[in-house]
Amino acid sequence: MTLTLVKAWTGAQQRLKAAFIDSPAIDARLLLEAATGATRADILTDPYRELTDNEINTLEEFLARREKRVPVARILGRKGFWKLLLNLSEHVLIPRPETEVIVDMILKRSQPGDAFQLADLGTGSGAILLSVLSERPAARGIGTDISEDALAVARDNSANLGLSHQTAFLRTSWGSGLHDGTFDIVASNPPYIRTDVIETLDPEVKHHDPILALDGGKSGLEAYIELAPEIFRLLKPGGMAYLEIGFDQSQDVEKLMKDAGFDDVTTYLDLSNLPRVVTGQKPNKLPEA
Repeated sequence: MTLTLVKAWTGAQQRLKAAFIDSPAIDARLLLEAATGATRADILTDPYRELTDNEINTLEEFLARREKRVPVARILGRKGFWKLLLNLSEHVLIPRPETEVIVDMILKRSQPGDAFQLADLGTGSGAILLSVLSERPAARGIGTDISEDALAVARDNSANLGLSHQTAFLRTSWGSGLHDGTFDIVASNPPYIRTDVIETLDPEVKHHDPILALDGGKSGLEAYIELAPEIFRLLKPGGMAYLEIGFDQSQDVEKLMKDAGFDDVTTYLDLSNLPRVVTGQKPNKLPEA
C-alpha cells in the first residue's frame, strides 16, 4: 500500500488527536516534514507524492514517541526561537515563545549598530543571547550556566549561527566570577516553578525538561533572591536588567529588584497578557554610603 504526503499528514493528525496531543495538526506536519524532507509548501502543492519505506518508518518512529508525550523539539533535536533554529539536548530547556518578549524588548530599546555588552545568566541553549546578537552585530555577550552540558549546546549553536566572534561562555553560578560594572544589559530566564507544582506539569515538561531549569525552590523565588543583587553588581550605571518571571511573581520580583537598588522597576506582559518580564535600571549615580 502506498502512502502519500496528504494521507500521511491526515493519518498522523488522527493518531495524535486520539492521543490527546494539544496541537495535532501542527505536530503532525512538523514530524512529517522532518521524516520526509518535505516542506509545508510541498505538502500543499505535491500532496500525492509517495513516501519511501524509510520515510514511512521514520515517521512511524516519530509518531510513536510523540504519542508517549515526548515533545516535538526533543524528537527533532531542534527548536525555532525568534528567527533562529537552535539545536537542543536533554540538558537544556526547550525555549518558549514567551521568552521572546525579552529579546523583543532589548532589540526595541537598541539600534542595529549599538555596541553593547550583554550577559545572559543561565543561558541554556543560548536562546536569548544568540537571538539578540544575531541582530546586533556590533554587540558582544557572555552566556553563563552551571551545566557544562548546557554550555556545550550553547557553544554549538553560537558556532552554527556564525556568532562565535561575538560570544563567550562560562561555567559558573549566575554571574559569579564576572567583574562588577561590566555589562550594559543583563538578562535571565531562571527556574521559577515552585517545587510542589512540578509534579502537576504536563508530561512534556516534567519528564523532558531538565529539573535544574524548572525548579525555583519552595517559594519559586530562590533564583531571584540571588539574581537581583548579582545583576545590580554586574551592570554599568544606567544598565538594564530583564528577568523572566512566572505569571504570579510580578509583585515579589519587583520588590526584590527595588530592594537591590534598581530604579524604574516595571513588569511587562507577554502575548497572552500574562506578567512575563520584570525590568529595572541601575541608577546612573549611586547614593553615597
